[in-house]
Amino acid sequence: MNKKIITLGLIGILLLGVTYAYAEGLAFGPGPRGRAGQEFWSSLSADQKAKLQELRRKFEEETAQLRGSMLTKRLELRALWRNPKADEKALREKEKELRELQNQWRDKVIEHRLEARKLLTPEQLSSLPYGGGLRGLGKGFRMGDGMGLHCRRID
Repeated sequence: MNKKIITLGLIGILLLGVTYAYAEGLAFGPGPRGRAGQEFWSSLSADQKAKLQELRRKFEEETAQLRGSMLTKRLELRALWRNPKADEKALREKEKELRELQNQWRDKVIEHRLEARKLLTPEQLSSLPYGGGLRGLGKGFRMGDGMGLHCRRID
């Protein structure tokens, strides 16, 4: 009986802890999903929002193949690093290939941000959140916590 009470008590505490941890949703911290960018987004006109969303959709389409290539290179690189028989030359070459793809990605992100910037008024530009607010425009300019100028790690 005591074991049953202790087990039920521990399960209850665990459920309370999990409920508390997820009470505010995923903890993205300050920034778009953490609500810090909402004021900026709400200050945009409906036309600006539509244009930014279309710009983002176009960007996603144009960079899909590049993102896929980066993912493939990262997976290949991870496999090489985990292989004790991998040649140093092969590792260096794969790292170089990934860096070249990342540089292409960064160039496209910068172009995308510059295009998005053209849609904003001087007042909106001056009120951009910390970091420019256009961090690669996230997973959607609804201010997602996207990759910005950096690529995600997958390991």
